[in-house]
Amino acid sequence: MLALHLLLVFSGAFDPNIPEEGPSAPPPGWLDVIHGYQGHKGGEDENPLYPPPPAYNPQPELNRNTSVPDVRVPSVSEDVARDALLKFVESKWKYSSKPARNLTFKELKPITVYRYRLETFTETRTSAWQLEPYNGQAVDGPQYGASPPPWDIPMPLPQRYTDMVGKVRVPHSSFIKMCHKCHGCGRTRCSGCFGRGQKRCPFCHGHGRSRNKSCTSCHGRGRKRCLHCQGHGHKTCSVCHGSQNLLHFIQLTVTWKNNVSNFIPDRQPDFPDKNFEQVSGDPFFIDENLLVYPIQGFPDQEICDVSTKLINEHLHRFTSTSRILQQRQTIELVHLTHAYYSYNGKDYSFFVYGTENKVFTPKYPSACTIL
Repeated sequence: MLALHLLLVFSGAFDPNIPEEGPSAPPPGWLDVIHGYQGHKGGEDENPLYPPPPAYNPQPELNRNTSVPDVRVPSVSEDVARDALLKFVESKWKYSSKPARNLTFKELKPITVYRYRLETFTETRTSAWQLEPYNGQAVDGPQYGASPPPWDIPMPLPQRYTDMVGKVRVPHSSFIKMCHKCHGCGRTRCSGCFGRGQKRCPFCHGHGRSRNKSCTSCHGRGRKRCLHCQGHGHKTCSVCHGSQNLLHFIQLTVTWKNNVSNFIPDRQPDFPDKNFEQVSGDPFFIDENLLVYPIQGFPDQEICDVSTKLINEHLHRFTSTSRILQQRQTIELVHLTHAYYSYNGKDYSFFVYGTENKVFTPKYPSACTIL
């Protein structure tokens, strides 16, 4: 057979026993049906989502709410405000530090800013067919029992409110099939030379001569060895890697995600709310449970309203596709002080915000002034 194969290659023929490449993914109907995982039709791209059974998600109690303690609005001193402005000015090459050092404060006005945050920690389960070359490894197939439903497969929980993805092979879902790409041959016909092992010389176009001389590229043969298959006319199958058989199994993917919604009332027209995203506040209220309930009786009614709105939104959005493992709602007091000052007979102002004492100033004296 080896002599025949060599003869076929060097004569420019191809070996009909080596098949062309098949599809990269198993065709529809190629794979077995596993009970409880009927969403799979046999394609690589399918990734069915399994909503949790109703008993897996908690049910909220009616007419239940949460109260919040009173809180005192903090303020910053002149020294703190001046230091914050100096630090800000040092980061801006076009600003002089002289006004920050010599300004005269007129008023430091603390502003009450609350940030409400709702976190819903969820678990979602999907699955997909996977395959690997079969080289004699153990096969956990249906002969050992029925595959458990997606939500009955145990998975260790990560730390709460942490995004993570875990993967596990579904028990008893494995089986062996002939490789669909090479049809069990272990090799596929080279598409570069169509299985012939040689290609027409690109320099002499197969004539063997160029400019009335023997072609120096192909040495007058008119053909050159195919570089794709190194002249063999075939390549090792890229799917089974020559093993001829594949082990198919269903892989369960478990996704833990912390879904976060933030809200800050927009009440300061001179201060951009997006700046609050860069800083932290003082969390004076933290409510954590399997399910949290709307806040009631808080001095800022807008916080109460948004608490009710976001809790209902999260409940309806996530229970249809995921399992809610824990919820946490937080109210932070975000520091914001409007500092008014004068310099060289003109009035200016800036904001100090966040526990980091960051500064926002719409206008600063002596721009483009060298120190």
